[in-house]
Amino acid sequence: MSRLNPSEPSVPTVPDIELDPIFKNQMANLYHLNVYGRWLVIGLLWLTVGVYSLWELRYPISLIQEQFTWAAVKYGLIFQPIPALGLCLCVGVMTGTLVWQSRNMLWGISKKEHQQLIKQVGEIRKQGDGHPLWKWVVKSVDN
Repeated sequence: MSRLNPSEPSVPTVPDIELDPIFKNQMANLYHLNVYGRWLVIGLLWLTVGVYSLWELRYPISLIQEQFTWAAVKYGLIFQPIPALGLCLCVGVMTGTLVWQSRNMLWGISKKEHQQLIKQVGEIRKQGDGHPLWKWVVKSVDN
C-alpha cells in the first residue's frame, strides 16, 4: 500500500541480491577508491584554494590573534569575499566528507549507494581491462 493512496499497491523494492565473495570484494575495493578519491580532492583543495585563502586572510588572522573580536572576523570574511568563499569551500567539502564517511561507518552504506556500487562494478567488469579502474577494482582481487 502506498502512503499517498492506501488502495494503490506500493512500488516493490529491489530485493537484496546474494552476491558472491569476489564481487563483494570488488565492491569494497571500489568503495575504498571512492573514499581515497574524496580525500585526495580535499587534500588538493586545501593545498591550492585553502593555502591561497589563508594567505589572503593573513592580516585579518593576525588581528584575530592579537585580540579576538567579532569585528575582526567580520572584517576578514565580509570584506575579503573570495578568500572567505575559498575557505568555506574547503571546510564545507571536508565536513561533508567526514559526515558521509562517519555515517557509512556507523550505519553502513545506503541501499542507493549499494545499488550504485553493484552497477559500477558490473560496468567495470563488463568493459574489462580497458576501464581505468580495472586494475584497482577487479585485478587486485584476482591476484
